[in-house]
Amino acid sequence: MAKNGHSQSSSYTNYVAYQDPKIQGQSRIGHLDLQASTIQPLSFLSGAPLSDLYEVIEIGEAQIKPLGEPFPLSSIQLLAPISGRDVLAVGKNYAEHAKEFNSSGYDSSDKTDQPTHPVIFTKRSTSIIAHGESIFPHPGFTETVDYEGEIGVILGKSGYRVSEKDAWDYVWGYTIINDVTARERQRDHKQFYIGKSPDTFCPMGPIAVPARKLPKTLRVETTVNGEKRQTATTEDFIFSIPFLVKTLSEGQTIQPGDVIATGTPAGVGFGQKPPIWLVPGDVVDVSVTGLGVLSNTIAEPTSKNPTIARVSTTTHIPISNLDKTCGGVGLTTIGCHGLSPTSAASAVTIEPYASDFDNLAEQLNIKDTTVIAHSMGCLVAMTLALKNSALVSNLVLIGPPPSPVPEAGRNGSIARAAIVRSSGMAAVVDAVITAGTSAKSKTENPVAIAAIRMSLLGQDPEGMPKDAQRWLELRKLYL
Repeated sequence: MAKNGHSQSSSYTNYVAYQDPKIQGQSRIGHLDLQASTIQPLSFLSGAPLSDLYEVIEIGEAQIKPLGEPFPLSSIQLLAPISGRDVLAVGKNYAEHAKEFNSSGYDSSDKTDQPTHPVIFTKRSTSIIAHGESIFPHPGFTETVDYEGEIGVILGKSGYRVSEKDAWDYVWGYTIINDVTARERQRDHKQFYIGKSPDTFCPMGPIAVPARKLPKTLRVETTVNGEKRQTATTEDFIFSIPFLVKTLSEGQTIQPGDVIATGTPAGVGFGQKPPIWLVPGDVVDVSVTGLGVLSNTIAEPTSKNPTIARVSTTTHIPISNLDKTCGGVGLTTIGCHGLSPTSAASAVTIEPYASDFDNLAEQLNIKDTTVIAHSMGCLVAMTLALKNSALVSNLVLIGPPPSPVPEAGRNGSIARAAIVRSSGMAAVVDAVITAGTSAKSKTENPVAIAAIRMSLLGQDPEGMPKDAQRWLELRKLYL
């Protein structure tokens, strides 16, 4: 039990996403202490670190524990608490805002002050940014950048045609959203999507908190450069959260991690007399009961759109064995035979492995080496010796394979690689041991057989077939 009488998991529910400082591109989840401005890393009960809020929602608070020591918030880069999906957003959900919008000249959606049905639109996932990130003003695209402080509802269960009376069972928690908007684009395109989805136009965070940890009624307030512009509570909604969940699930399946931006109160920029648009240097702060403050600054028009770099570094091509390297960022040892990192888009050949070894030796200033290699690693070692004879003074080869590969060996390895890809390493371990070890070893040396079995089972089901393919495609190594 924690000092305050609660279980450890219930004490750490200000969930914050952040960039792992040691592993590029790896997100982590922690608890943000809003008073101390420190982050407590969190993990599964197994000790494996949490990577995103989707994991938190699925596993539940009772299966989460603190990991290591807290560190200063200022020492890391915050991420949006949840991302990767378009935000489901609600327009005109406060009566006073609906009136100011209808009379503003920017509302092309309706002619009445108060909608009879929820106005639903989406904000593209690429518009999501974190607390503290700058909002890109998109010069040439809009001159009417406006703010909308909102309460974000995060769903916790899948559902279809959820009834209004059961809807609270599908709500996991809350976060803060600033529904930044290009007003003239919202007006001219009739529908809201174009004006609501520009890159960086969906600041979110800094934290996400389970609903049970917060009061029933939440207040949202927005300030611009310290001047209060908006304030209202969830009691002021035209359409309640249960009604919104019911509406959104009537014809589509809602999912855990879906975010609903519930609408903004009166007091936005176009509601001022005259309208006041956001300009570079303006600081917009949105606060919600129990969720802290979401703060973002309007960037200079000469700045770069950060979304381009973020999206361009994303890849959907898997890399096998990357977790076997230091920090998951690159080679530290040459694993060979299914143990080295490899992209699914890359064909494995002997030469790159030899070059990796050569480059590693140069980087570490290694000279006059004795290289010991086994099985297919012998082909790499021999290629290295041919490539850089000054580096290799002694070459010890254990069980080198034939070169070129006999046809029967080629066919057998092709079949084995297919089995590994479909059924995993366990499906071929016995066959490899039977064909590749002596009768004496099998009957008199169980430790050696166990070591071989462990070595094979430790190989990646994709890395091993790719490595086998490399061997098959090698017709002959000329010495």
